[in-house]
Amino acid sequence: MNYLWDDEKVAEMSPLERLVFRSNILGQDLRITNTGGGNTSSKCFEIDPMTGESVEVIWVKGSGGDLRTSKNENFSSLYQGKTLALEKIYRDHPESGVKTEVEDSMVEMYRHCTFNLNPRASSIDTPLHAYLPFNHVDHMHPNAVIAIAAAENGEALTKEIYGDEVIWTEWQRPGFDLGLIMRDVIAANPQAKGIMMGQHGIINWADDDKECYESTLTLIEKAARFIEAREGDKPVFGGVRVESISEDQKRETLIEILPWLRGKVSQEKSFIGTIQTDERLLDFVNSVDGQRLAELGTSCPDHFLRTKIKPLYVDWDPHAENSIENLKSLLEEGLDQYVKDYAAYYERCQRPTSPALRQAVPTVVLIPGIGMIAWGKSKSESRVTAEFYNCAVEVMRGAETVDRYRALPEQEAFDIEYWLMEEAKLRRMPPEKSLARQVSVVIGAGSGIGKELCHRISGEGAHIVSVDLNQDAAVATANEITDILGEGIGVSGTGISACGPAIGVNANITDRSSLSSMLDEAILAYGGVDSLVVTAGIFVPPSVKGDIADDAFTLTFDINVKGGYLATKTASEKIFAKQSLPSNVVITTSANAVVAKKGSIAYDTSKAAANHMVRELAVELAPITRVNAVAPATVVKGSTMFPRDRVIASLAKYDIEYSEAEGDDELRDKLANFYAQRTLTKSAITPADQAEAIYLLLTNALSKTTGHVIPVDGGLHEGFLR
Repeated sequence: MNYLWDDEKVAEMSPLERLVFRSNILGQDLRITNTGGGNTSSKCFEIDPMTGESVEVIWVKGSGGDLRTSKNENFSSLYQGKTLALEKIYRDHPESGVKTEVEDSMVEMYRHCTFNLNPRASSIDTPLHAYLPFNHVDHMHPNAVIAIAAAENGEALTKEIYGDEVIWTEWQRPGFDLGLIMRDVIAANPQAKGIMMGQHGIINWADDDKECYESTLTLIEKAARFIEAREGDKPVFGGVRVESISEDQKRETLIEILPWLRGKVSQEKSFIGTIQTDERLLDFVNSVDGQRLAELGTSCPDHFLRTKIKPLYVDWDPHAENSIENLKSLLEEGLDQYVKDYAAYYERCQRPTSPALRQAVPTVVLIPGIGMIAWGKSKSESRVTAEFYNCAVEVMRGAETVDRYRALPEQEAFDIEYWLMEEAKLRRMPPEKSLARQVSVVIGAGSGIGKELCHRISGEGAHIVSVDLNQDAAVATANEITDILGEGIGVSGTGISACGPAIGVNANITDRSSLSSMLDEAILAYGGVDSLVVTAGIFVPPSVKGDIADDAFTLTFDINVKGGYLATKTASEKIFAKQSLPSNVVITTSANAVVAKKGSIAYDTSKAAANHMVRELAVELAPITRVNAVAPATVVKGSTMFPRDRVIASLAKYDIEYSEAEGDDELRDKLANFYAQRTLTKSAITPADQAEAIYLLLTNALSKTTGHVIPVDGGLHEGFLR
C-alpha cells in the first residue's frame, strides 16, 4: 500500500478536515477500496450551537459519497449520545432484528440526531461506526480482503492470516443490527483490531486517526501478501480457453457491434458505454473458469448494485469464420435469455414491499478475445460499473488462488439490490437533465456557435464529441467542458474509453474517411451517438469586383453542402441505423439562403442548397432520425468567418467609422450593432442564440419537428421563409 499520511499537513486541521484527509488518501488507492465504496468516521467534541456546550459528535461519510473525492460537505454529523440512545427504541420494538421494518426505520431516526442542521443524509452504515467504542473507524472494500471474505473457507483463512487480530463475522446486510453485533464482538474480543465481514469487507478502528489509517493499510497488506504467496505457477482461472484477437481486430469488432448493442440495451433508457480490453481482465474472460465464475455473480454488495447480480457472458469463438455475425447472433440470444433470467430472479426473490422490476438488461457484457463492455446512465457511471466488475474479477482471482470463490446467496443479493433503503438513495438523486444519457457530435466545435453549443448542451447532461479541422481547438473545447464538469468518479476504461464527459477529435468534413474515423472514436469512447450538429462552414470573400474564383466556389459547396451531407450519411450508416434509437441531426445554414444580393453568390447559394438538403435528408432518414436546420444571420461574435480584415472591409462598405487602432472585439461589436439595427428586434445575434435554438431541437421539446429550417436572425424580414 502507498503510505500517504502527512503529519505536517494534518497538524493544523480540524477533526473534520483530518477525517476528510484520511478518507481521501484511503480512497486514492483502488487496492484499498473501490469508487464510492467503504466509509470512514471520527468522533470528536464540538460546540453545540444551541447550548454553547461541548458535545460529542460523530462525523461519518454520508450516503452516496466517495472517499477519494469527498469534501467536508460529504460527511454527515450526528450527536453521538442521541445516536447511541436509538438502541432503546430498537430493542423495545417487539419485532426488532435484521431485515425487519423497524431496522430499516432506524435510518429515518438518524435525522433526529443531526448535529448543527447538517443536510447530508446519513449512510446506512452509520451504526457500524457509532456503536464501535473507538474514536476512529475505517470500513474498506479491498479486493484482497474481500477475496478472503468470499472464499468458501473464509473464516479459517482469516484465522490463519490474522490470528486473534481480526474476528470473523458471517455475512449480514449492513444496518442497525449489524452495528450492535459488531459492538458485542469487540466486547468479547478486546484484543481485536478489526472484523472480517463475510463476503463484504473489513472494518477496523483506533483511538488515534493516524493509527487507524496505518492499521487499515497493515490489515489489507497482510491479506494481499497471503494471496501472493500462494499464486506460484498455478494457472490463473484454470488456464487459457480462448486466445485474444489482435488489437486491430478488437477495435474493428467493437466499432461494428457497439452501436447495435447499445440500441439493444437502451430500449427502455439509453446507456453510455465503457470498454476494457486489457490483459489482466482478459485473464478472466478468456479462461477455462471464466464462464462458471461469471455465472455465480459477485459478492461485495457495492459491486452488484451496478453490475447486477451477474454479467452476460457470451460464449463466442473469435477465431471462427463469420465471427462478427456469429457474435451478434450470440449477443441477441444472450440478451433475450438474460432478460428472462433476470425477470425469473426477480419473481423468485421479490418481497411484498420490493420496488418494481428495474431495467432487465445486463450492465456488464463479457466477450472472450475482446474483454468487457460496461453500461451506465453516464460516462462516469459506466466507468464505475467497469471498475466494480474489475474488482469482482480480482476478488474471484484471489479467492480461487487460496481456496474456492463463493458468491452471495441469491436471496441476499436480491435483498441488497432491491432494498428499500437503496431505493430511497436512488430517489434522492436529482432529476436527470434534458440531455442526460445522450452523446452529441458537434462539428465546428473549436470556435463560435459550435463551441457555445458544446457548453450549452454539456450543461444539460450531453456527452460531447468536440470535432474541428483544428485538432488543438477541438481538444481545447473538450478540455474546457471536462474542467467544468470533472472527469467523473469512475476510473476504468481502455484507451479513449477511459475519457470523461467530452473528447476532442479532428476531422475534415469534406472527407468521408476522415468523418468515419472520427465517428469510430466516438463509438469507442461512448458506445454510440445520439445527435450530430454541423456548425462548420466557410465564407470566401469575393474580389473587389465581387467575383469568386472557381476553386473557392467549389470549396464553399464542398464544406457548406457536401460536408453536411457526408457527415449525416456517415453517422446514419455507421451508428444511427444500427442503434435504431431516436436520433437528431441539426445543420447550420443561413438567412442568406433566401436573401438575394451581390457579392456572396457562392456562400448564399450553398446555404440555399443546404436548406433543401435538410428537407431531403429528413425524408430519407425518417422515422429514426430527425433532420433540421437553424438559419442564423450575421453572427459576428466568436465567428471564424469574421476575421479582422473581413470586419474592416464590411465597416468600410457600410461607411461605419472605425480606427485601425481599435481591437478586434471592438470592431466586431460595431459591425454586430450595425447588423442588429437592420432586424425587427434590433438585437445583435450571438452564438448563444444559435446554441439555444439547436439545444431545443435536440430535446424532446421539439420531438415532432423534422425537415424544418428555424431562423435565428433577430427578425430579418428579407429572410422570411416563403
